Amino acid sequence: MPASLAAVKHKIESTRSTRQITSAMQMVSTAKLNQIQHHTQTYEVYAEKVKQILADLVKSHSATSAASQDDVYAALFKKRPVKKTGIFVVTSDRGLVGSYNSNIIKQTLALMDEHKLNKDNTVFLTIGKTGTEFFKKRGMNIIYQYTGVTDVPTFRKALPIVRTAVQMYNDQVFDEMYLVYSHYVNRISSKVIAHKVLPITEDSLLDAAGKLPDKKSALDNSDVTSAHVSAEYEFEPSDTVIVSALVAQYAESLIYGALLDAKTSEHSSSANAMRSATDNADDIISTLELQYNRARQAAITTEITEITGGMTAQE
Repeated sequence: MPASLAAVKHKIESTRSTRQITSAMQMVSTAKLNQIQHHTQTYEVYAEKVKQILADLVKSHSATSAASQDDVYAALFKKRPVKKTGIFVVTSDRGLVGSYNSNIIKQTLALMDEHKLNKDNTVFLTIGKTGTEFFKKRGMNIIYQYTGVTDVPTFRKALPIVRTAVQMYNDQVFDEMYLVYSHYVNRISSKVIAHKVLPITEDSLLDAAGKLPDKKSALDNSDVTSAHVSAEYEFEPSDTVIVSALVAQYAESLIYGALLDAKTSEHSSSANAMRSATDNADDIISTLELQYNRARQAAITTEITEITGGMTAQE
């Protein structure tokens, strides 16, 4: 077999081996995505309800009055002069996830440009090896890092991360915190989210829970059925205790929900990247096989021509 034919055949075999690997990785990522989607969807129901209730209480000023109490979570409502900004970034521990990590890093850099942040007035809390290594190489101040997030993060695993971030805020390690992660939209689309989570404000709560219609405008609406009905709450043992517990759950839901959402987006990105790699491998194999067949036909034609020429010469 000519050297060129042998080389093409070797490329076909190696590409087929690569295709088997990418196809297997696609199936694994799809299975992980199916597994985590159930957890994400059920947790979103709980998280949205907590946000909505807390948003109602903030609009009635119950939460802001409770914030004056000496409580770790109630202190999350208190504003103070911003000397340091914390950025909580969630990336993956590995590659082979398409543009997942690069999109998150680009959004983080855009956030820094928008708010005039630099390594002197910014600290990072990083989840995932990719983001940690990226910002370390650029001399950023990383005060907390965590790697090895499981394929389906559990609340128990996320709770220490939440409490560490809250404690750092209360210790004035930073005076505000932004959360940057990839939000799962559907199996073919994700969107990077970057928003301020600390300190908690009425605007941030309403943005998280969805804008609630103004009470007066709702009552002025002639269509009573379309008016927003504001919930009324009776507190036991007290509004301070209840709001403090709700703020704790809200803070926990933000970060744990982001971890779940980011991991779902990561599995989706990995499945899409491996599917694209498998499709590309199929295209390469088809091209190489066509090239191989043409080269083989050319070699056969050359051999027949040589034999015919030899027979003619003998005559």
